[in-house]
Amino acid sequence: MPRFAANLTMMFNEVPFLERFSAAAQAGFEAVEFLFPYDYPAAEIAHQLNINRLRNVLFNMPPGDFAAGERGIASLPGREEEFRAGVAQAIAYATEFGTPHLHVMAGLLPDGADPALHRATYIDSLRYAATETGKHGITLLIEPINTRDMPRYLLNTQADAHAIRAQVGASNLKVQMDFYHVQIMEGDIAMKVRQYLPHIGHIQIAGVPERNEPDTGEVNYAYLFRLLDELGYDGWLGCEYRPAKGTREGLGWLLEAASIQGP
Repeated sequence: MPRFAANLTMMFNEVPFLERFSAAAQAGFEAVEFLFPYDYPAAEIAHQLNINRLRNVLFNMPPGDFAAGERGIASLPGREEEFRAGVAQAIAYATEFGTPHLHVMAGLLPDGADPALHRATYIDSLRYAATETGKHGITLLIEPINTRDMPRYLLNTQADAHAIRAQVGASNLKVQMDFYHVQIMEGDIAMKVRQYLPHIGHIQIAGVPERNEPDTGEVNYAYLFRLLDELGYDGWLGCEYRPAKGTREGLGWLLEAASIQGP
């Protein structure tokens, strides 16, 4: 059975962020992920992880001005120094938490932008970040995101993500595969998992198209969970979904997943 990590940015929103750790532990989760920890001192979050016996498996590097609509700065020419400062900040938090993965958001292409210039900037940023995270044994992740939820995002497909990964050439750079985004952009999730699994560092799940619980919508997650067992995936599955009516009320899928056996 795959191992599931609660995404505390989307789940357990019934309580404030620092209370979501205990809520997740009480619901049976052994690991968590979240978008950004930077509104809180690292020690406060580390305390919540420790007292609730939770592992933090993933969070994002600073994305620029998220509230103003920025979705990463790694590909934005002229923001290189800010990006490098963010890499250092993320590593400091990750080492405090013992986090094994950090995700770099690529950023949005401005109107009239030169895609080639942004791609080159992105690759340079990834090489720098991979070198720095590698010094601490951290895996760097990039994630293709669908253009419906995030128009103009630089990275949208699995093939492009893996082409960039290969071009960067860092052994600790892998791709974060969110089945929700894959289904919207490309479909054929199972075959893409089979194709790319050696270079996938983390997987996320959500129902499609509403991004609610994974037992809703058009994706057969029971089949995919069995497939991951069959293929020997030993990482975590981040539950990056929006509960439809309440987090606890929607966790029936987790009990069903616990009974799934691989082929």
